[in-house]
Amino acid sequence: NASRFVRMNLSIDEIKLPDAADLAPEDKWILSKLQETVASVINSLDNYEIGVALNTLYDFTWDIFCDWYIELSKITLNDKESAQNAVTQNVIAYVLADILKLLHPFMPFITEEIYQSLPHDTESIMIADYPKYDESLTFPAECENVERAIAAIRVIRNRRNEMNVP
Repeated sequence: NASRFVRMNLSIDEIKLPDAADLAPEDKWILSKLQETVASVINSLDNYEIGVALNTLYDFTWDIFCDWYIELSKITLNDKESAQNAVTQNVIAYVLADILKLLHPFMPFITEEIYQSLPHDTESIMIADYPKYDESLTFPAECENVERAIAAIRVIRNRRNEMNVP
């Protein structure tokens, strides 16, 4: 469903990350979280901890990418006239492509099929470069701000549920 949502909202022909100055705080946050995930997965695989690598990918994909980033990006993606729309399209496609590359050793046929439906620069995901940790895609200050906003939203939602407020 996440890949279907991304494909439905893409009008770009190639994935190209914009300059850091053009990124919104939530874009910087997801790129930072992706870099943390890449580092963790590579470390786990190097230490033959396949279960840990899969748990890390699962948590990132569902809890961070699907639950938060896709929801945060919907407003920008729905505003087709804004300049930020193209930036968000590139970021969301970049992150999804890296998720697929990280998952490919574990789910080769599914990831290949989804990868082929995205803008890509290689013939197959099998020959695409495996993601590497990139320090230039980490933004600690923006990441902390978005984390604070997410924590506030969680507190409000929990309180609303406790008080049975629709």
